[in-house]
Amino acid sequence: MKIPFVSLAHQTGVIKMAYQSRLEELLNKSDFVMGPCLSTFEQNYASYTGVQYCVGMSNGLDALKVALRVAGVGVGDEVIVPAHTFIATWLAVSEIGAIPVPVDCQLKTRNIDETLIEQKISNKTKAIIAVHLYGLPCHMKYILDIASEHQLIVIEDNAQTQGAKYKGSMTGSFGHINATSFYPSKNLGAAGDAGAITTNVEQYYNHALLLRNYGSIRKYYHEEVGYNARMDNLQADFLDLKLPHLDTWNAERTSIANTYVKALSGIGDLTLPFTPSGYEPAFHLFVVTTKFRTKLQQYLRQGGIETLIHYPVPNHLQEAYRNLGYAKRRF
Repeated sequence: MKIPFVSLAHQTGVIKMAYQSRLEELLNKSDFVMGPCLSTFEQNYASYTGVQYCVGMSNGLDALKVALRVAGVGVGDEVIVPAHTFIATWLAVSEIGAIPVPVDCQLKTRNIDETLIEQKISNKTKAIIAVHLYGLPCHMKYILDIASEHQLIVIEDNAQTQGAKYKGSMTGSFGHINATSFYPSKNLGAAGDAGAITTNVEQYYNHALLLRNYGSIRKYYHEEVGYNARMDNLQADFLDLKLPHLDTWNAERTSIANTYVKALSGIGDLTLPFTPSGYEPAFHLFVVTTKFRTKLQQYLRQGGIETLIHYPVPNHLQEAYRNLGYAKRRF
């Protein structure tokens, strides 16, 4: 028996017939960009997340870039980021000319160590990106308190945590403006690339609408240098059909994760996922650590079980960030 690292067959099968019907309607209307399909999903995702506004985006990286620009981050500014995250978090900061300032992570949660953030704040710091890694929320109250004290913007990177809760509220609802990815393998995955911004600030919402559409609200009139960063209607329909099933699918993930935790506790030097009190993770991934990683991967592979390393090269050692000058084992 082969256990693939990711299989989308079950989720796609649940909505396949309904999506084929919507796809036929889109083809008949040639209604592919902007319009009612996108607006409907944006409204539904905003309601699900518990915020007033959602802006559908082309992908998670573009969502982060636009969120940063909306937050007023620009060339030469510093942005606090976790040392351990997918590189898109850092790339978004770099692409708008700002500087990513990494803060180490907690061994238990794998998220940013909120107690170390203040040490990295300078007079150039404009924002903190809180990445909810592997499906577990960050300690948002602590982060928001720090941000308030230092007058910083908080941006949640919610790409791996759709449907997770912190102290009873959905992730993606805490920050001033937040970004997510709907890459196909996410808990809420599109049929290709897609992303979104969520916020409760009307000014941020309107600015994000402008930036995602060539810096334009009225066709052919451009107020800013913007992007072509719109979500296609094909993706909006696909996501809108999956959204009502997300809580059920996350509950299934949690049930499986709990089974793993129970069965694997106390085995060797395995460090298993940790869930603090008051947190409801989405279990995007089930991550373990061990000093015998290669042997464990080989053993599982022999049993037909696929695994991946998240991530094999830390961001501070990537060639793209060699200029920052961080040494091995710095984090």
